Amino acid sequence: MLGRLNEEKVFKDPVHNYIHVEDATIWRLINTSEFQRLRRIRQLGTSYLTFHGAEHSRFSHSLGVYEITRQIISLFERNHYTDWPKEEKLLTLCAALLHDLGHGPFSHSIEEAFHMNHEDWTCRIIMGNTEVHDILSEVDPELPAKVASVIAKTYDKPIVVNLVSSPLDADRMDYLLRDAYYTGVNYGTIDVDRIIRMLRPYQDRIVVKESGMHAVEDYLMSRYQMYWQVYFHPVTRSSEILLRQIFRRAKELYRDRFKFKFMLKPLQGLFEDNVTVELYLQMDEALLQTAFMQWIGEEDNILSELCSRFIHRRLYKYVELEMLDANMISEIRQEFLKVGLNPDYDLESDFPTDLPYDVFHPGDEASQKQILLLDRQDGLREISEVSDIVRSISGIHRGKNHLYYPEEKLKDVLTLFSPAVARIFKL
Repeated sequence: MLGRLNEEKVFKDPVHNYIHVEDATIWRLINTSEFQRLRRIRQLGTSYLTFHGAEHSRFSHSLGVYEITRQIISLFERNHYTDWPKEEKLLTLCAALLHDLGHGPFSHSIEEAFHMNHEDWTCRIIMGNTEVHDILSEVDPELPAKVASVIAKTYDKPIVVNLVSSPLDADRMDYLLRDAYYTGVNYGTIDVDRIIRMLRPYQDRIVVKESGMHAVEDYLMSRYQMYWQVYFHPVTRSSEILLRQIFRRAKELYRDRFKFKFMLKPLQGLFEDNVTVELYLQMDEALLQTAFMQWIGEEDNILSELCSRFIHRRLYKYVELEMLDANMISEIRQEFLKVGLNPDYDLESDFPTDLPYDVFHPGDEASQKQILLLDRQDGLREISEVSDIVRSISGIHRGKNHLYYPEEKLKDVLTLFSPAVARIFKL
């Protein structure tokens, strides 16, 4: 039995209108310090420097994922679908709510810089000496481990994992809707109500009723467009590059025993690869931006300049190239050195790729990475076998090569570049 609140709690939400909380455990989890920290972590990292409205947080996204999951389970319960394990309701709702608990400041940028994984940190927080762990343990001593295993995708009931993590999960549905709303684009405006109504629990996984195929096509196309128009926007990539360079330079200086004028204990833990759960939970974007503001005054010119660029949004410019190989990069780096530029920090290449949909191939064992359609005869077909639209966007999509550089520095030395390199930067 779930412990119900005496009175339902409601969050007003711009995406889902209302988010409903009936269970006391969910309400207590929302009010933990670990979950409240997500208010201080932006959902889209540095995208606010490209789309000024993208200030929404991991907190609001996590509530949205919980709400979509709650709506799906409610649908299953109302229709008495026997393939849905009713006893897993609280576990599934907790996993949906807490799935992003381990995200760090600026999300994926800090993960790349320090080779971290937010899902691993989510599990560490859930299993650590935290308020979240205590609340889950009060319900059931085994509940923390179960929630962690759902997030780690190792739980022994794949249908539960499916709701939280799959090609058509509550996480993806919320972030497409929410990110589109706050960036002001139309690509992510999917018919989530229709998709939810078409979902069915079937043979230990979530499938889609065949009549809902067109809503799923729209969802996959929206995801495709959002990646290339928002998530991989070249200006956002420029700000992410600056962020990674700041982390790299600060780590280099720390390991070379540079005497920082300003240093915080959580950052020391990062640089020493020795971050405890307690230190990790102290890290939010306010802490990092405070450090960057202070590092503008550091005596290392590289770190100072990088931090100033990031804080004051003086991002690197970029050029698009159809072809860019290792020999070209080596030649450009040599030219940068020749004119006194630092190719380690004044030059960065980027080549984004995305896997819009992982097509099912005959012989693949588990089909957890595919979207399956349920026909009227209770047969299953992988969606790309039926949909021309999905087939057309399936597989790896590759973007254009981009070279990023500080424009004002190149202008100062443009006459010193070889004609071939000058043409690349259109100087």
